Amino acid sequence: MIDYIKGEVAELTPASVTIECSGIGYQMHISLNTYAAINGKAAARLYVYESIRDDAHLLFGFAEKHERELFLQLISVSGVGPGTARMILSSLSSRELESVIASGDAPQLQSVKGIGAKTAQRIIVDLKDKIRFTDENGPATVPTKEGLNATGQAAVSALVMLGFIQTASQKVVAKIILENSSLPVEGVIKEALKRL
Repeated sequence: MIDYIKGEVAELTPASVTIECSGIGYQMHISLNTYAAINGKAAARLYVYESIRDDAHLLFGFAEKHERELFLQLISVSGVGPGTARMILSSLSSRELESVIASGDAPQLQSVKGIGAKTAQRIIVDLKDKIRFTDENGPATVPTKEGLNATGQAAVSALVMLGFIQTASQKVVAKIILENSSLPVEGVIKEALKRL
């Protein structure tokens, strides 16, 4: 099994990356969190999960070992495949996902595209006792739309209408407003589009 691949970032999109290592380009599917971690870097080291099927041999890359561990836990749940696990890890950071599972917040999981009520409950039940829920900063929290000011709420609504995931939009908008609270709605949306 490949543990990690380290090399030059040859191509990068929000959904995949090609890492060139010793003249070979390895294409890996990545989450938005991994994309954010390696965006703008000339080289990267990604931890790998190999998905070998009858019709395809796919690689999934992760900027952190912790994210890969959570991915492996997610795909161990019945009904959750690699694509769905990647979608969950694109919508929530590793720490946020742990917090959601720890608190049994099924509606938060259901906000992820492709996750229904039964799957959300199954993830919580199956993983509640298997996952570490906190880091040195304590439990992670996801900013709710109600926790944002009027500008933030308007920006999140616009991003959701453009097709972005609500949870990811809320997280990015909350960070932008924290950095610069005087930005108008249009400014927040433009900045969010660069980061999403």
